[in-house]
Amino acid sequence: MSLVASEPRVGYALEKRRMSAEEFLAWDAGQTVKHEFVRGEVFAMAGGEDRNDTVAGNLYIALRQHLGGSGCRVFGSDVKLRVEAEDCFFYPDLMVTCSAADAADRLIKREPVLVVEVLSPSTAAFDRGDKFAAYRRLPSLAEFLLVDIDARRCELFRKGADGLWVLHPTQGGEPLHLASVGLTIGVEALWADLEPHPPEQAAG
Repeated sequence: MSLVASEPRVGYALEKRRMSAEEFLAWDAGQTVKHEFVRGEVFAMAGGEDRNDTVAGNLYIALRQHLGGSGCRVFGSDVKLRVEAEDCFFYPDLMVTCSAADAADRLIKREPVLVVEVLSPSTAAFDRGDKFAAYRRLPSLAEFLLVDIDARRCELFRKGADGLWVLHPTQGGEPLHLASVGLTIGVEALWADLEPHPPEQAAG
């Protein structure tokens, strides 16, 4: 998803004061555009490319089919994720939670085991940097997946028993293995319905 600075609501136009999390939720309930909240600042979310939606959909289908009957659920980009330690609300492209507390809350999830972001040029640096730093503060999170459509590559970060995050990249014809949910996805399923990858330019 792309982010653009949000126009302040009526009453905030002059002072532009920072919102509390409670104020944000009350204000956001009446909005027609989704907003992310980062430590008092609010950002409107702009639409992304159709390719991003296609790949996110491919992953959603694979995860939902695999998780059926397991007690774990996959959610798309319309569901908020709360990162309490960083005072943030995000809309990940996908997340999986196996938490009973999350199942009881229809609006906000707090304990995902897997979070997925499909990269866009306008948000790639934020997704890899500050957003990943915030996600790492989630005690439940076991894996964070970044999907690069242009490069046909996945950057999967997995938390080890020592608490350290290790990169497990996949590219080319390599399948994607999500240990957090016990699922392996082949390249045909991951990149289904995308145009063929353009051939690399010959070295000049």
